Amino acid sequence: MRRAAIVALLLAAASAEAKPDVDDASDFWRDVLEPHGQTVAAILGNAKRALAKAADDDESPTQRQRALASAYGMLRHARALAPEQPEVLALLGYAADELGKAPDALEALEACARIQGPERAGARVTGRLGMIYLRLGRLDDAVRWLRYAQGPITIAEHATAAVYLATALAARGEMASAIDVLGIAVPARTSYYTDPVTLVSFALAVHYDRDEQPGAAFDTLDRMQATLQQELGNFAQRSFGLLRFAPPEDRDYYQALLYEALGATTEARAEWALYAQVPDAPWRGRALQHIRLIDAQQRAAPPTPHKLPVP
Repeated sequence: MRRAAIVALLLAAASAEAKPDVDDASDFWRDVLEPHGQTVAAILGNAKRALAKAADDDESPTQRQRALASAYGMLRHARALAPEQPEVLALLGYAADELGKAPDALEALEACARIQGPERAGARVTGRLGMIYLRLGRLDDAVRWLRYAQGPITIAEHATAAVYLATALAARGEMASAIDVLGIAVPARTSYYTDPVTLVSFALAVHYDRDEQPGAAFDTLDRMQATLQQELGNFAQRSFGLLRFAPPEDRDYYQALLYEALGATTEARAEWALYAQVPDAPWRGRALQHIRLIDAQQRAAPPTPHKLPVP
């Protein structure tokens, strides 16, 4: 019995000595599954810092471009080490798009969505995919991806995705669906406008206007003004900064309607004229209607002071 006990103790000691430490085992399997995990994590950290610098308005355009290029190069290397790492793919797609490399951006972002699944990839990925396709005029692809990116518009990515989706639907001739997307997204009542909520609310007014429902458009703007008061112009202008207008001339349309809402008819007419100068602008006819209306009003009465300060 004593000998058996000693043998058992020796076997137990040998087993304990042979058994690896839990942390060592974790490190072992992590190295097996992600052989370059630590290197990729370090690259991701450096790339994020470069992207943050590129997004800093205090940096010069040249410095921002250099930071983007640096991040893009680092992320390409990270992808070579970890081809299916979702965060690497998402950031690579972002950097590529910001550098004007749309094909590279689409390839990386679609790979990310394929690996994670479109429902789990998040608006950062699916929303940007939809926005790129919208810029390229591939409306069906834009709508398909942007539907995955819908969510509470208190989040900036969801707010811009809602505006892009409405824009794509309207361009496909589905204006009623476009208005529904925005109308459902906007809170029925709000006592506080964040930039994302301001953007979607103003986009709703824009789409009402394009649908030749000026009453509904200005009802929407009046509700915003009732809360924002003298800050309507500043809030709207700031919210436009969230959007990468597609097509680019949409910025003139948004600016024109804002100036008109503020009573700055001279500035509004100039913006409508800029939009109308684009021969194939989809809402060119509506812009010309605004110009004719402003001209008629100015002939009928002297200019009146602005209702609100122009930002």
